[in-house]
Amino acid sequence: MAVPPGHTATTSGENGTRSVPSRVVPPVELPADAGELARRAAPLLGWQGCVLPQMTLFGRRVFVVARLRPDAHAERIATGVGPVTDKATVATWTWPELSAIAPQPAVRISGVLAVARHWRTGMATTVPFARYGEAAMVLPSSTTLSHDYVDHCLPRARMYGLGVVGADETAHVDLDLGCSDDRITLGDDEVWRWVNEMVYERLLATERAGRDGAAADWSEPSAPSERADEENA
Repeated sequence: MAVPPGHTATTSGENGTRSVPSRVVPPVELPADAGELARRAAPLLGWQGCVLPQMTLFGRRVFVVARLRPDAHAERIATGVGPVTDKATVATWTWPELSAIAPQPAVRISGVLAVARHWRTGMATTVPFARYGEAAMVLPSSTTLSHDYVDHCLPRARMYGLGVVGADETAHVDLDLGCSDDRITLGDDEVWRWVNEMVYERLLATERAGRDGAAADWSEPSAPSERADEENA
C-alpha cells in the first residue's frame, strides 16, 4: 500500500501495513544573505582582504577572501600578463623549464568560506580547499548547538583544520572554532596556481566594479541640475 506524504508506514501483523502521521521537521534557513554572512565572518577568522562575490571552484560555491600582491601585480601590468584562466596553460607554469619565467601569483588568498545550512554540506565544500590553505564554514546557530554537530562535525573539523563560524537568528556571528595550522598542505601546485588566476580575475573585476560604482555615485548629484537647465531652456 502506498504511504501518503507526511506519513510513516507501520506493520500490523496479518493486516499488512498502515500509515500514521509523522513529524515534519522544518528546513533550517540562513538568518541573512550568504554574502553578508561571509563578509561578517572573515574578520573573526583573522582573514585580511576583499570578500569576493560567490564563485564556483572545484564544482563548489564558495567565497574567497583575497588581496593583491602589489609587486607581482605591478610586474604583470608592466609585462602585459593579465589573469590566465586556461587550465592547460597554467599547468605548464610548473614545468621545470618554465617555472623560472612563469608569471608570479598576483593575489594572496587568505581563506575560503562556505555558507551552508548543514555542517555536512559545509564540510564537503571546504575540505578540498583546506589542502592548500585556510578554509572555514558559516553555519546557523541552530546547527552548531545540535548534538550531531558536537559529536560528529567538530572532531572532523579539527582533523581537517577547518574553522567554524555560527550565525544566530539576528545574523550575529561568533567564532566557534578557529582554523588550525596543524595540517599538511599541498603547496602551490598547478591546481592552486589556476585557482590563484581565477581569484585574480575576480578580484580585478570586483575592484573595477567598485570604481565604476563610485564614479556613478559621484556624478549622480549633478543629474537634477542638468534636468532643471534643460527645462529652463
